[in-house]
Amino acid sequence: MWTIATFNVNSIRKRISLVSEWLAIHQPDVLCLQETKVQDSEFPTQALAPSGYQWVFRGMKAYNGVAILSRELPGDVSFGLQDGKEPDEFRLIQATVNGLTIVNTYVPQGSAINSPKYAYKLDWFKRLRVYFQNLGVPDKPVVWLGDMNVAPTPIDVHHPESHEDHVCYHVDARTAYHTVMELGFEDVYRRLHPATRQYTFWDFRMPRALERNLGWRIDHILATPSVASYCEQAGVDLNARKHPEPSDHTIVWARFRD
Repeated sequence: MWTIATFNVNSIRKRISLVSEWLAIHQPDVLCLQETKVQDSEFPTQALAPSGYQWVFRGMKAYNGVAILSRELPGDVSFGLQDGKEPDEFRLIQATVNGLTIVNTYVPQGSAINSPKYAYKLDWFKRLRVYFQNLGVPDKPVVWLGDMNVAPTPIDVHHPESHEDHVCYHVDARTAYHTVMELGFEDVYRRLHPATRQYTFWDFRMPRALERNLGWRIDHILATPSVASYCEQAGVDLNARKHPEPSDHTIVWARFRD
């Protein structure tokens, strides 16, 4: 079995004990991180060294940042959308591990519907679609995962009727996300749990959001057909969100047969 996981850490330095503990207990083959919020020179490699994992990352001070931690050294590493525009290297990292192409993304949140940041988010998905077309999706074995900042369906957000104008549930954001998925990606969690209401993010600003289960499923693991068909288990680890020093997100994982 081969396990891959994704986690928006909301600062790798603040969450280093959580990440180290989770790696030691669960020993995934790959853990992808988003929102590391640290420039490359200060990424906590020394603290991670005892884990035995290899890593590649790209980050900036206080915002964004992506990383891949892997049992084997990732190969063919690249950053950003690579389309001649601003590549946004702090939001996308691609690498090859165990014969799979892994694309770890931290999709822009969008701020507000009338914000230029939301227009940038929608355009980011358009650029990402072209990126995957150039990569050879759906024929190539690809896993796309990360914080997508989109709750794809009503079951993926609490009280969906009150969030129709939210940048992570607005119809344009969902359409943009699905347009990329339609290239040939399958949500492996939904493949195995088609009707389960399970969230991956609970806003710190909302009182007792976790206890009241007022959350969003915006962290996803997606795979092309040749990979998705091998997925036998997928889940959301609530214990990470209950950690003494939690992120506002938790860890999503998927297990594939060899």
